[in-house]
Amino acid sequence: MGVTELPNELLDLSARADAVLARVLPPEDQPPAELHRAMRYAVLGGGKRLRPLLVYATGTTFGAPPDTLDAAAAAVEIIHAYSLVHDDLPAMDDDSLRRGRATCHVVFGEAMAILAGDALQALAFDVLAHDPTRDDPATHVEMLRVLAVACGSHGMAGGQAFDLAAIGRTLSPADLERMHVHKTGALIRASVRLGALAAGVRDAPTLDALERYGHAIGLAFQIRDDLLDIEGGTEQLGKTVGKDAAADKPTYPSVFGVAGSRTELARLAADALHAIEPLGASAAPLAALARFVVERQS
Repeated sequence: MGVTELPNELLDLSARADAVLARVLPPEDQPPAELHRAMRYAVLGGGKRLRPLLVYATGTTFGAPPDTLDAAAAAVEIIHAYSLVHDDLPAMDDDSLRRGRATCHVVFGEAMAILAGDALQALAFDVLAHDPTRDDPATHVEMLRVLAVACGSHGMAGGQAFDLAAIGRTLSPADLERMHVHKTGALIRASVRLGALAAGVRDAPTLDALERYGHAIGLAFQIRDDLLDIEGGTEQLGKTVGKDAAADKPTYPSVFGVAGSRTELARLAADALHAIEPLGASAAPLAALARFVVERQS
């Protein structure tokens, strides 16, 4: 299933996310203009919009109107964009291509790219904090906490630290999973939980089921990424392929083998779909996103 095969309602929500992002980002002619141009370049240059789609799909599963999900959807994508800007820096992954075009630091310089990432992280919390649709302070604070944990040392930043420490090492399957539960999975799980919280979901069994779903697709996304890195092409993926192998980084294929990685991917896909079975037909968008994650070609 390619992105064009997503249900129309999800394609519409992806376009909605783009419009919200364009609105909440500072105008590029507003001083400091170079910084604002770098921020808009990093966020609006394409992408799958998986994380905002997870916010929207989860929230609408439980009846939340899209306008009550806009702030959370924008916030998670802005955090994701900031992480890519910093991950691409020479001190990290040293990538020159992202989403089919030059990375932020190549266009704007390393110093401005660092500032753009810093400012994007701050903006994400500002957008979520000023969500005009939130009228329950306790839920609002919990949503801010969920996002903070997802991008901190127990989330993405911690995962990147595990990643840096793993260079040149052979990881066990458990250590590899721990790294990606943090680096890739944390923000994906947070996207699902933010959608649920915004929709007023409070019961533990439902939140646990959504956590299992988010856990499964977070790891599945990484496995598919690792497989595409050895099977896809630079033009197809919009980024340089083979970078992890060249940098001697452990990946799912290097630990499980290609066949084993595909088996693990299928298992996680089944786990994700099984987790949301109790939600019935209303969870069809979440099921579509799970299938997209494991079958995508870019």
